[in-house]
Amino acid sequence: MFDSVRDDLRTTLDEIRAAGLHKPERVIGTPQSATVNVTAGGRPGEVLNFCANNYLGLADHPEVLAAAHEALDRWGYGMASVRFICGTQEVHKELEARLSAFLGQEDTILYSSCFDANGGVFETLLGAQDAVISDALNHASIIDGIRLSKARRFRYANRDMADLERQLKEAAEGGARRTLIVTDGVFSMDGHVAPLAEICDLADRHGAMVMVDDSHAVGFVGAGGRGTPELHGVMDRVDILTGTLGKALGGASGGYVAARAEIVALLRQRSRPYLFSNTLAPVIAAASLKVLDLLESADDLRVRLGENTELFRRRMTEEGFDILPGDHPIAPVMIGDASRAGRLAELLLERGVYVIGFSYPVVPEGQARIRVQLSAAHSTEDVNRAVDAFVAARAELDA
Repeated sequence: MFDSVRDDLRTTLDEIRAAGLHKPERVIGTPQSATVNVTAGGRPGEVLNFCANNYLGLADHPEVLAAAHEALDRWGYGMASVRFICGTQEVHKELEARLSAFLGQEDTILYSSCFDANGGVFETLLGAQDAVISDALNHASIIDGIRLSKARRFRYANRDMADLERQLKEAAEGGARRTLIVTDGVFSMDGHVAPLAEICDLADRHGAMVMVDDSHAVGFVGAGGRGTPELHGVMDRVDILTGTLGKALGGASGGYVAARAEIVALLRQRSRPYLFSNTLAPVIAAASLKVLDLLESADDLRVRLGENTELFRRRMTEEGFDILPGDHPIAPVMIGDASRAGRLAELLLERGVYVIGFSYPVVPEGQARIRVQLSAAHSTEDVNRAVDAFVAARAELDA
């Protein structure tokens, strides 16, 4: 039976490669950092890393590593089951309390990933008599989570408040018992920030709840790094926050839902990814507590990240590259053609800069790009080298 299936799969894979949409996975022989050792063309070499979500450079921070080593000795390697069966450790409860305080929410529940967190919210909170209204560019985990629920589904154009209000009115006219608006805090392919103040205003006007996935903001956006709700002054108006520990907050894995106490309490009883998956490893929980210590004690990493972001965006604009506007460290260099984006990424790797070309289905057809991501771990020299490499690679591509 599988022989015929194998032929079909090989044909599909050949079509992906022919269209320039193949996504190779490069092997890294070093810890995640501003520079990594990547296998390129069979030969390992050190390259500048401009494609990681390591926004604050904490993935190999010595204090975070020390906390992880200590936790491994104290708490062991893993929990070996789910929390309601085998219990939970003090370190997990401490992290949930710290995240609640940091994010200004009443309670927090940990998941093995933010994908699981988003996958566990909608089915638990919403039934067939309810409505969920989602931004058109929300993350795949939100889309998949919504599919698991029986709620009526509405979608509004990206950051379009007039369209959001139209969907709110339609949901109300359909007799929705509960309505939940859900948006990314920062849209990962564009670096654009959701207009949360306006969203909360509309939610208040129409009696809806608000949920924000702040994975690409928590830790460095806002005056205290508390994310887009802090940036927009709506920390007390967002009902549900989801996020990850796998980006700015250390870069390992794990996710959370921080929300009203009753919401978290119900998730502990009925959220399937929580009830049927192991919680994150205790070493990650302990290291995440150290990350929060670092964030709350100083803002030097956030300042450095902002400076690197401004320098890269300014220099690339001066060199004539098309970068989507904004001030987020996600800096998409728009290329258009998928094959051209992939080739440019290869030429940049040859020049010692590791970036990735993004194309359909990750982004819309015709909007291929190289998503550059700045980090506090980058030096000024690193950023300037990256821009110079872009200029040289473009010249070779156009030759």
